[in-house]
Amino acid sequence: MRKMELNEIMKSRVFTVLGDTLNEEKYAYRIKHALMDAGYTVHCVGKELASLNDVPEEEIEVLDLCINPVRGLSKIRECRKQIRAVLIQPGAGSDEITQYLDQKNIPWLDGCALKGLEAIK
Repeated sequence: MRKMELNEIMKSRVFTVLGDTLNEEKYAYRIKHALMDAGYTVHCVGKELASLNDVPEEEIEVLDLCINPVRGLSKIRECRKQIRAVLIQPGAGSDEITQYLDQKNIPWLDGCALKGLEAIK
């Protein structure tokens, strides 16, 4: 599977953050607000939307995983929408996730959206 570069992912303007975006102590919260402050459209699944299928866009441009890998894989497997790319935050990845993404031909990258935002400033 073609791996993506962080600067390539950051060119997308719509992110779906999968994790606890309501808890100020969680990275998902920080990522959500940093992306919004930088002008990105952000959809939040976990505590705000129950499922990736609830995202109002026809497809998911970038899925930003900020969640326990077991729960993340479960959410990805139940998704009926096309996912263009997945950014896997530190601690949110697993061999099972990357194998599943490779099997489904979904580009992915181990990386951090906050570092990506810093790089494009």
